[in-house]
Amino acid sequence: MADGSLADGEFERAPRTSLTARVMRLYRDERVRFIMVGGLNTAIGYGLFLLFEVTTGPYLGYFFSLYASFFLASIIAFTLHRHYTFKVAGTGNVFIDFLRFLSVYVVALGLNTIALPVFVELLGLPPWLAQAIIVVVTTLVSYFGHKYFSFRRK
Repeated sequence: MADGSLADGEFERAPRTSLTARVMRLYRDERVRFIMVGGLNTAIGYGLFLLFEVTTGPYLGYFFSLYASFFLASIIAFTLHRHYTFKVAGTGNVFIDFLRFLSVYVVALGLNTIALPVFVELLGLPPWLAQAIIVVVTTLVSYFGHKYFSFRRK
């Protein structure tokens, strides 16, 4: 209507936000950053697991593939989570943060170490599929451990 009021059946539209503004709002959410960084690192870690499984797995077994990929991926993950996810770079003690980070990762690795042979040896799944399933659980363990222990600030 001419006077600015709405006629019956008309709805006031909220102003549109730009795509950039929506992406930045998502990026500001720590959980979204964790999923982004964790997803990238999981892909890297899983890729390393597959690489080791194909190249050294037949000779050294899937535990070597697991531990070698864990070692390399944990260094990448620590750096990315400290700088981007939890944004604590430049605060606290990097060595203490790394020890805390590794302790959370060791818990996740312990769960992985128990679950992988159960899925492979008892359930008969191939190592690549078993590891893909286990990653879901260890991701949840990692998020809460890192949020409330590894990178917590008072």
